[in-house]
Amino acid sequence: MKNACTTLTRRAVMAGALTASALMGAALPVLAQEKVVFATNWRAQAGHGGFYQAVADGTYKRLGLDVEIMQGGPQVNNRPMLPAGRIDFLMTGNLLLTFDQVKNGVPVTVVGAIFQKDPQAIIAHPGQGYDKWDDLKKAPTVLVSKDGQFSFWQWMKADHGFRDEQLKPYTFNLGPFLADKRTAQQAYSISEPINVKRQAGFDPVVHLLADQGFSTYSTTIETRTQLVREKPDLVRRFMEGTIIGWYNYMYGDRKGANALIRQHNPDMTEEFIEASVKLMKDLEIVDSGEALTKGIGTMDMARVQDFYNKMVKAGLYKPGEVDISKVATTQFVNKGVGLDVRKRLTGK
Repeated sequence: MKNACTTLTRRAVMAGALTASALMGAALPVLAQEKVVFATNWRAQAGHGGFYQAVADGTYKRLGLDVEIMQGGPQVNNRPMLPAGRIDFLMTGNLLLTFDQVKNGVPVTVVGAIFQKDPQAIIAHPGQGYDKWDDLKKAPTVLVSKDGQFSFWQWMKADHGFRDEQLKPYTFNLGPFLADKRTAQQAYSISEPINVKRQAGFDPVVHLLADQGFSTYSTTIETRTQLVREKPDLVRRFMEGTIIGWYNYMYGDRKGANALIRQHNPDMTEEFIEASVKLMKDLEIVDSGEALTKGIGTMDMARVQDFYNKMVKAGLYKPGEVDISKVATTQFVNKGVGLDVRKRLTGK
């Protein structure tokens, strides 16, 4: 896997050399290359697009980084590789994962959050009286995965009055949902709605948990605390390249990045990728809230604390069990990096 990823990265850098103006809108000298291994938590997809963009268009390279992307998957667990030093950065799902790491004394920290809204959602059939979030409490069945049952479902009960009587297991098969119009289910909002449309020909009602107060950041980037302490310039360059990559992916020419995604994950189609990008924009997953003024990747430690407090209320943690100061650092974000790129590409 590593050799294949390295070859892919080198080819992508060569192919992306033509877009030298993508970085801050200015041509910069190419620096000596420092090897960086970045791992994702699932197979390549549009939700990883900005990372692949920064490889494809040479943004990382111009910042002196030779970035290798290692994708995750159903039989791949990249998480232990970070504290072991086998990877340098890890894309994680949301803050709960880092809370657990810090609670267990693992020396990692979040250095940026690409998704301002967690894409986790509950979807329902249209025309069944589930157009409002509170309507879902009347659904006889809500399908939720095992992980979801022990995380966001606990919050849904504590903060919104959902009942365990509604709960049935979700096995990542759309069949039971499609077969019963009164059933709701969990969904990754930039993926499952596309499959529902493909298989059944309708757009489901989508309720983002983030819009109901599930305030976690998502697609967070973890690194070792040691790297933050000993190589802050490396972390800074990786985050700057990543942020700029995401602006170029969301608003610029992403053909090269999409090609890399499909090389890593041949099951992914161009049509699916583009539909997912549209959902990221429509649902304001990436570029919304404070990111509009502080840049993609922004984080607010008060919001991190707020989410932790909600998880304490939901019974996932005890008060003070997790040292929030160790969970994340804003040292490498909130600086407006890439705002000029967005303005150049969108006029806004």
